[in-house]
Amino acid sequence: MRMALDPRPEPRKRKERLDWPSLGWVCRDPGRLIMFGFGSGLLRPGPGTWGTLLAWGLWVLAAPSSPDWAVGLFLLAAYAYGCWAAQRVGRELGVSDHSGMVWDEMVAFWLVLWLTPGTLMGQACAFALFRLFDIAKPAPIRQFDRRLKNGFGAMFDDLLAALFTLLTLAIAVRLGAPL
Repeated sequence: MRMALDPRPEPRKRKERLDWPSLGWVCRDPGRLIMFGFGSGLLRPGPGTWGTLLAWGLWVLAAPSSPDWAVGLFLLAAYAYGCWAAQRVGRELGVSDHSGMVWDEMVAFWLVLWLTPGTLMGQACAFALFRLFDIAKPAPIRQFDRRLKNGFGAMFDDLLAALFTLLTLAIAVRLGAPL
């Protein structure tokens, strides 16, 4: 039995698994609210796409005025926080990488946007490619997604999708694509 002062939530038993949380449940805890993309992860269908769209909108609002060192520092902190929070919230839900937890998509897509040409065409291509790689999970993304069942794993597969996106965009730019 955990002490009353222990901040770690009790893990749910298998039969108590929370399939789709309510907005009220998500909003009761700041960690849940962030992991569920400030509520965007509750939208269906395609919560990951909604979370990625929110990330894009937040990027357009905040990033142009931010120096590169600040963006890099923010991304490192957001990734580390995501690993911890995904583990905690996943334990509460009884699912290691619930589809409504979209902070992983948001952080990974911010990395892509940071390293992508700042044009609308470049960002739109980045969005489409990132969603393609995140949904299709080509090898080795699929293997990591299947094997890493913890907070790090929830974040890592999206980081790999971001790297696939950046590599594809770099090849496209090298071949002369107008991004």
